[in-house]
Amino acid sequence: MATTPPPPTGRRRLIWLGPGFLWMVSATGSGELLFTPRVGSQYGYVLLWALLAAVTLKWFINREVGRYTVCTGRHILAGLARVPGPRRWAVWAILVPQAVVAISVISGLAASAATALTLMLPGPVEIWTVAAIALAFSLAFPGRYRAVERAATLLAILLALVAAAAAVTVLDSPRELAAGLVPRLPSKVDVGEVLPWLGFALSGAAGMTWYSYWLCAKRYGAADTTEEQLDPGTLSDDDRWRLRGWIRQLTLDNSVAVAGTLVIVLAFLILGAELLRPERIVPEEDHVARVLGELLGKVWGRVGFWVMVGGVLVAFWSSVLSSQDGFARLFSAGTPLLLGARRPASRWRDSRFLRRFYLIVLLTALPLALYLIADKPVVLLAVAGGIGATQPPLLAGFTPLPHPPEAPPRPPAPLRPVGRT
Repeated sequence: MATTPPPPTGRRRLIWLGPGFLWMVSATGSGELLFTPRVGSQYGYVLLWALLAAVTLKWFINREVGRYTVCTGRHILAGLARVPGPRRWAVWAILVPQAVVAISVISGLAASAATALTLMLPGPVEIWTVAAIALAFSLAFPGRYRAVERAATLLAILLALVAAAAAVTVLDSPRELAAGLVPRLPSKVDVGEVLPWLGFALSGAAGMTWYSYWLCAKRYGAADTTEEQLDPGTLSDDDRWRLRGWIRQLTLDNSVAVAGTLVIVLAFLILGAELLRPERIVPEEDHVARVLGELLGKVWGRVGFWVMVGGVLVAFWSSVLSSQDGFARLFSAGTPLLLGARRPASRWRDSRFLRRFYLIVLLTALPLALYLIADKPVVLLAVAGGIGATQPPLLAGFTPLPHPPEAPPRPPAPLRPVGRT
């Protein structure tokens, strides 16, 4: 009897897309919107090659993170707990910095969404910041993956269409865009601007670990088994065939998310290079929605202004939603791992309690407090982006280590001989 369910085939493969859309919206509202137009304004397309390099690296890392979950049925933190060395040091190395990132990102994203809302509705930005976090909290708190996934999918498609349509309208020189594929550096590079931009591209290490949890929630591959962990050493030939099918589905989901995010990032890079750069405008990050809206309004009329403001609002708020859901899953799964054998009957091992605790305290109350104290959403996101830029290489080094010998990390199917597991 097969341990894993049969993988989807044909049109059903489209129904099983979803974790990637959550990963996609978690990325698009942060560095892509705040920093990409500014980078386009300052450097044009010169750093396009660096963006593509970062995106390619993260595609491979994210696929291996997902592959671990598909093949074992466990989230990636459970695998990192098995990395050789001091007790659970790899889990500590991921979770501690991400606590800072979580508070900073949610605070900064909610405030950025609020700045877009103030262009559409009356009221102070502080009220709309609270509203943005509260609305996301109301969807994330019940823990219903399907509702969050549907909202994220709709918002991701809407944002991609709006951004792509705007970029195609204003793109003046495709040849200049293509020239950005050649690696070169501008004469003066603001590392404080570029590093968070690349760190947020396709999300940082946190977003990649969330992908593992969303695959579990969607029940990809071995994540649909009733056992705590699938033992690859006991796999039958039928099990292996089914897991290969799930890995193909994972690769499709991951690739669609990467392609969609890249469309959005390129669109905002084009908007920055074509609309802001000729005017020598480098807008304050929390004014990107207004400035881009006004410039697109010169091309599309008043409709262009509202389309751009609406697109920016969708991106920021959807990222608040996916960040609250993703961080809650990350910390609620990581806490029992860090406790180890201590306090075996404690409520700090209850995933439902932990998830709600982190949602209320770490992901709602503390971001609101930080915003009211600091009132610098862009600085908060820059700090988070800097941390995010340093952790993907760390995760890339960790990820191959916990793979069982029967299912070692390997390149995608087109890069290896056919017929191997």
